[in-house]
Amino acid sequence: LRNPFWKKPAEKNCQYVWKICLRQQDTCFQCRMLHITTIKHKKRKTHDEKNASNVLNFSPKTKPKERVVDVWKNMTVTDLANTMDRDVDHVFEVMTFVNDSVYYNKPSSVIDNFVVIQDVVKKSGMKCRTVPRPDVKEPETINKDATKRPPPDPSVLVKRPSVVTVMGHVDHGKTTLLDSLRNTSVVETEFGGITQHIGAFSVKLQSKDTITFLDTPGHAAFTAMRARAEVPIIVAINKIDKAEADIERTKDMLIQHGIQVEDRGGEVQAIPISALQKTNLDILSEAIALQAELMDLKGDPRGLVEGTVVESKTDPHRGKLSTAIVQRGTLRKGAVLVAGLAWAKVRVMFNEKGQLVQEAPPATPVEVLGWRELPSAGDEIIQVESERRANEVMRWRQSLQQTEKQEVDREAVEAKLQVHLKVYKPQLEERRRLGKYKMRRTGPREKEIKDDDQGPRVSIVVRRDVDGSVEAILDVLETYDDNEKCKLDLVHYGIGAVTETDVELADAFNAIVYSFNVETPDRVKKLAKENNISIRPHNIIYKLIDDLKKEISASLPLIDVEEIL
Repeated sequence: LRNPFWKKPAEKNCQYVWKICLRQQDTCFQCRMLHITTIKHKKRKTHDEKNASNVLNFSPKTKPKERVVDVWKNMTVTDLANTMDRDVDHVFEVMTFVNDSVYYNKPSSVIDNFVVIQDVVKKSGMKCRTVPRPDVKEPETINKDATKRPPPDPSVLVKRPSVVTVMGHVDHGKTTLLDSLRNTSVVETEFGGITQHIGAFSVKLQSKDTITFLDTPGHAAFTAMRARAEVPIIVAINKIDKAEADIERTKDMLIQHGIQVEDRGGEVQAIPISALQKTNLDILSEAIALQAELMDLKGDPRGLVEGTVVESKTDPHRGKLSTAIVQRGTLRKGAVLVAGLAWAKVRVMFNEKGQLVQEAPPATPVEVLGWRELPSAGDEIIQVESERRANEVMRWRQSLQQTEKQEVDREAVEAKLQVHLKVYKPQLEERRRLGKYKMRRTGPREKEIKDDDQGPRVSIVVRRDVDGSVEAILDVLETYDDNEKCKLDLVHYGIGAVTETDVELADAFNAIVYSFNVETPDRVKKLAKENNISIRPHNIIYKLIDDLKKEISASLPLIDVEEIL
């Protein structure tokens, strides 16, 4: 082949053909035209010389290793020449033998076809290793999360109502106390006289002080919901109207639990009351007002809103709702809020009576409508500037959640690998020791996926009205020991009415659907009846747990017990 980069021989009678060998650089055919090239041809060895060299070289000839060069996408011709330690003319020369390289005819031309880069390196007798562009640093991760504002200037703070959480055991009269304070009838609306979820509302006392109350359920399932913060305590000793009431004994018993009232040398106020007879309620109100005065409770009504989610639920008529308490700023219609992995544009707000509210200053509980997804109880509410900013925060938080999940999965895989290696390494050493007498498999080959569905199993689907109660029910289910003779599987749980998807899941997993304080549409009942799926509605958490216990007991096999008469 005639190469255009070479000049023709000076003699007119020369008929030799010139060529380029890319591996050995400039060479030519054997000829006598030595005035054209500076390369001298090596003299061919004789037979004796070949034998002498073979005697001296005991080790076999090895092929020299090819050089490895770093390449990256969108390199320029100059970059490619520099990384190969060659000049630009060499790259252009090699490109004459590479397809689709005619467009890269300048040293500054960007080679956007990565295959061309690979071919040039390969035809130059080298290997390529793909690396990031050396002069481009990875962008630093910028925190795009929404956070609380710095503490406000004390000069802008104004007095705010106190927030009181009512706690106590089952049937201690918490809701009756609140009923007496606000002169309403809350107890009658609760199933079985037991409060099933948190209620947040404001009460205006005779002293013209406004207090925000959180009526928390008293049974053990809501322990986690009652233990969200450390705050001062006021003890109300209730039911003093009963004949067997012993106030002094109650105060002594409180000491055993770390609560020392003022009569016993402590700092905790203790007020004997009767919520049913409305005895000493004025004294209790004064004690709350005094405690609030000592704490000098103030709030910042300006700027972006900050608050806390008390509960969340899905209303069949109004959609996704959450009860929230404003801690800073003033919440108004149109505000864009983020809470956990959910965000909302406030469409409308209601108070505890279902009346429309135009604004909510600090320490005010409101029901917010406009959530895209339901937040969880206890999530921190932060107002952002726009919906675009809210979506940015959601993407950031979702990415963090995904990163955390990947880290957990990585640790699980690593732990499983270590367990596998403990078994595999001894077997590998034994096989190496035996050599050709390798261990033969004894018995049938083990299955890759082991079937653990041995013994009885109870599968359930749970539907609940509010998020806080779902959290409490899940905590109760987690107390079940998986090592029991009967397995308990939670197939799915959610908030709102029972759906057709729940019935389909129950049919696939042979599960029972428990609906807690929610309705089941007629079409879903019909579908469940057709598929022979049991939907069991409950309004009190104790009855749901008892029903589940009976179902587990019924699944266990009968045992023979010898009874001596």
